[in-house]
Amino acid sequence: MMKLSFIVTISTAFFNGLDAFTLNSSSPKSQKPLINQANEKHYSFAIFSSTSDDDKAPRHDVRSSSMEDVKIDPQELKLQQSLAEHQQNAPKLGWATDIRTLVQYNHGFAVMSTNSKSKPGYPGGSVVGFAPDEDGRPIFIFSGMSSHTQDILVDPRCSVTIAAKEFKGAADGRVNLMGKCEKVPSDEKEACKASYLAKHPGAFWVEFGDFNWFRMEIEDIRFVGGFARAGSVTPEEYTKAKPDAISLFGMHIAQHMNEDHMSSTIAMIEQQIPGLDVSEAVITSVDSLGMYVKVSRTPRSSDQPQQFKIRLPFPRQADDRKDVKSLIMEMTMAASQVEN
Repeated sequence: MMKLSFIVTISTAFFNGLDAFTLNSSSPKSQKPLINQANEKHYSFAIFSSTSDDDKAPRHDVRSSSMEDVKIDPQELKLQQSLAEHQQNAPKLGWATDIRTLVQYNHGFAVMSTNSKSKPGYPGGSVVGFAPDEDGRPIFIFSGMSSHTQDILVDPRCSVTIAAKEFKGAADGRVNLMGKCEKVPSDEKEACKASYLAKHPGAFWVEFGDFNWFRMEIEDIRFVGGFARAGSVTPEEYTKAKPDAISLFGMHIAQHMNEDHMSSTIAMIEQQIPGLDVSEAVITSVDSLGMYVKVSRTPRSSDQPQQFKIRLPFPRQADDRKDVKSLIMEMTMAASQVEN
């Protein structure tokens, strides 16, 4: 039986990965949150301990040898505690839904790692096109001449690493799917073609005679949602989950807000987290429960700027694009009343 206990670290690392500290006790047992904040300056202290049947498992040491000598401004400490509480209580998509959404709305390309046929014992890597089927399994159309095709025909075990469509760095989501990739039965090829062409409408090569359809049967899933937010769900949980519908067009909303209404986003943050005083707020994604926003701020007691992501929740779940617009207007009006 796994037991987890922790005290939130007051640090720049804490700001870079606040959502990592949302350990939901109602989450499936397969979700295994990890803390990874190496090379960060800590102002206070952190404890993240576990006791299980395997106490030899590697752990991240988030403590600093000099942390006891560094003081933090009391007002800043109070603000960080308030921010941590807000983030812990902010509604988020479940991990399985997060992962299904990432895979579904990705741009359709991923890195496939295979066991090399030509160089036994070494992994091979290829950028490949894919499309998810109705169960979220990646579908591929491969040339018989490709090295990754030759590899999986000998050993179907492989993995596919898929990054979020908005991926720009370590603070953004990615998932690694592991399993076996094998040829699709003849009677399922037309369905695979339809799914693939929906994601890649210009894929004329699907008609080539030397190309074959493959599909991965997922056996293991590893997810990284950003700094210090990592874990897994079972293939069954992944299959059962459905992509978040709002996320399909969420980036269009984010782009509009970022280009024309950033001041409104900043006001909404101030209304929900008084005293945070951010100078910039860039929405990175929008889903049915809220938004992720990359903010910039400089603490009153420091001249060192900070940049980190926060969760900005909606007052209620959004059902469609019109509903998202109404919710954002509602939040903007609430923020303006606070300002006045």
